[in-house]
Amino acid sequence: MARKRRAEVRAQDVTGLKYFDKLAPLLARLHDDACARDKAGNRELHYDQYCLLILLYLFNPIVSSLRSLQQASELANVQQRLGCGRASLGSLAEAASVFDPERLKEIIAELSDELAPLARDRRLQDVPRLVAVDGSLLAALPKMMQASLLKQQTGKGLVKWRLHTQFEVERFLPARIDVTPHGGGEHDERAVLARTLRPDVTYITDRGYEKFHLFNAMVAVGSSYVCRVRDTTHFQVVEERPLTDADRAAGVLRDVVVRLSVDHPSRAPDHPVRLVFVQTTPHEKASHRKGHTGAGPSDGVLRMATNLLDVPAGIIALIYLQRWTIEIFFRFFKHILGCRHLLSHSQNGLEIQTYCAIQSPAC
Repeated sequence: MARKRRAEVRAQDVTGLKYFDKLAPLLARLHDDACARDKAGNRELHYDQYCLLILLYLFNPIVSSLRSLQQASELANVQQRLGCGRASLGSLAEAASVFDPERLKEIIAELSDELAPLARDRRLQDVPRLVAVDGSLLAALPKMMQASLLKQQTGKGLVKWRLHTQFEVERFLPARIDVTPHGGGEHDERAVLARTLRPDVTYITDRGYEKFHLFNAMVAVGSSYVCRVRDTTHFQVVEERPLTDADRAAGVLRDVVVRLSVDHPSRAPDHPVRLVFVQTTPHEKASHRKGHTGAGPSDGVLRMATNLLDVPAGIIALIYLQRWTIEIFFRFFKHILGCRHLLSHSQNGLEIQTYCAIQSPAC
């Protein structure tokens, strides 16, 4: 069967151009980036223009590939608003490797500082800034030869990237996203978080971040954590704490200060650790293997470790509930902003697309 031809991008199809009046001045500082090696002075696609074109792609579902983005760059209304000329496919592809994504983090930080926090739950007013932490995978099909080699080595012709995200709950915006290849070692989610910790933060994490060295690192920088731990975590009770009516109303079953069991003293937490047990509805996450579940059966109890000793147990449960805001963000990022589809399959290009996507809702 003949492949269905994509619709041509027309001027009347392109929406959201009014937002570029605000976006363009923010990105203007990037205009001369990577021009030092352009001795002939003939660069036609500059960094700020490339970012604006990516934002155009994010705002317009009809712009679904580099080729359709190139078509959009030929439109007079697009050129007028974005201040750029026609972009060739070659220059769009080259841009993903030429420009430095780190420069975009400066702009993201400035936008984040300008955003006023949303209305905060009064019950959380005494808790330091809440930051939900998690990672999400993006899979991309690389060039034909790379895909063929990958399939021979791993059985799959996909490259996977992980977005390590720190999400500010009160501003409902990611404060930071680090893009790495999917894997262990320096790319492990716990290692990435340990390198990027900040003071005066309450980190909310799922059980994938359960690592006592990471807990120690959070406390060392002057931050706190509420981390779900595995059902099999071993501990000895140091203090059994009484529950209030408010705690029970929040579903809290038990509140204890514990000594966590480790195979070597050097791996133990260097601070008091508290475990809060909360009743929840059991959920079995389905895996890709037929007849099996991803995490095994659940007893319907969430076990949360924290170094917050003076916060009511019911509030610890409420803090952990905020972790789901980052899941909502990932859905928004992939489905609303269209970031399931990548304009570039290199790490550099993916970082630029990711950081541009963060800017769009902030503006």
